[in-house]
Formats: sequence, C-alpha cells, structure tokens
Amino acid sequence: MEIIVLFLVLWYGGLFFQTFFLHRYAAHQSFTMSKAAERTTFVLTWLFQGSNYLSAYGYGVMHRMHHAYADTDKDPHSPKYDENVFAMMWRTKSIYQSINRGKIEVDKKFTKNVPQWYRFDQMASSKISRIIWTALYVAFFIKFASFWWLWLFLPVIILMAPIHGVIINWYAHIYGYTNFKVSDTSKNLLPIDFLMMGEAYHNNHHKHGSRANFGGVRWHEIDPTYFLMRALNKVKIIKIKG
Repeated sequence: MEIIVLFLVLWYGGLFFQTFFLHRYAAHQSFTMSKAAERTTFVLTWLFQGSNYLSAYGYGVMHRMHHAYADTDKDPHSPKYDENVFAMMWRTKSIYQSINRGKIEVDKKFTKNVPQWYRFDQMASSKISRIIWTALYVAFFIKFASFWWLWLFLPVIILMAPIHGVIINWYAHIYGYTNFKVSDTSKNLLPIDFLMMGEAYHNNHHKHGSRANFGGVRWHEIDPTYFLMRALNKVKIIKIKG
C-alpha cells in the first residue's frame, strides 16, 4: 500500500509542477507570481520530481521550440521525425541538456523571460542529487515492497518526468481526437484527462498556446490543473493572465 501511495503522490505531484510551473509558467507565462513564490516552486518541483528533475529554463526553451517548429525537422520531439519512442526520448534529452548547458545557440525569442535559477539547477540536476533521490526510492522499496511486482513501479518513479513527456509528445501526436485544425498532428489524447492533469488536451493547447485552461472546449474536457490555478489565483499566490 505504501508503494502505491508513493507512486500516486509522485505521479500527480511531479506532473502538477511540470504542467503548472515548467509548462504553463516557464514556457507560456500564462500567469505571474512573485520572485519568492517562483523560488519556492523551484524547490517544490525538485522535491516532487526528485531523480528526474527538469530545469524550468531547459524545459521552457525547448517547449517554445516545439511550438514554433511542431512536426518539422527542427522540432525537439516529434513522432514524425523519430523512428520510435526511444529515439525521440534520446533526442529530446540531448537537446534539453544542450540548451541547459549553453552548448547550442538559441534564438532570443525562445529564451525571453524564461525563469532561471542557475545555481539551484546545478544542484538539483547534478548526478549526486539524482543518485541520492534514487537511493532514497530504493530504500523505501526495500522497506515497504512486500510483493515482487511492486518493484515494477521503481523504474517508473526514477524516470517519471520523461515518461510524462513521452505520453504527450509521442502518443498525443498519434492518437486521440481534434477540436481544431492546426498545422501539426497534435491531438487530445483523452476525453476526460484523469491521467495527465490537463496535459492530454494537446490539440486545444496547440491552438491556444498561452491559455491557462487547456480544457473547456467540450463539456467533458475538465482541466484539473486549471482549477488548482484558479484557487491559487483567488488567494493571490499567482495572477492568471487574460
């Protein structure tokens, strides 16, 4: 039971900070928040993503490139230009690391106002940090994994953020339905997004990239992250644009 609880907490907690902070804030700036709130969110993202922590800067810049070049040979991740899902994952990782380490020149339009906390990212993205988190997960499993099959959750936890990315960047460009005609293959993967906290409404998002609410086009398209954002907006922790 403890393993399942840990998995669910990390799945939805990590996913929330990925879509709320990295995606809607860093990449699209669909809301604003104070510098103190931003720094706090950096730390919370690290706590929930752990061994698979993603930099707001690297993610934000790469995601802007994805929107600008969707389904072209310049797209950092596209089923159209990668032979399989693993090839896409590897190419995405390489481009993300190159952006983060300043190894490639990026147009200023992709970097403008993207939040960056360089020293914190160095620590949170370091091999030492990832090893410590992985060791903590393994220790937790040793203590609480009472059946062999529970160990199958461990690799998913260690690589959870990339798995979240693959679900949308690969499968939501192949399967699903569309509400809008766009210049790429983005689709709404799930009619009711119980799994990805609004990220599965990918076609909606590609049509209205800066919109805070990814759902809401059809009656059943409920975006859980947007409702949490509205609550944070109400208590003035963030300010939703528009």
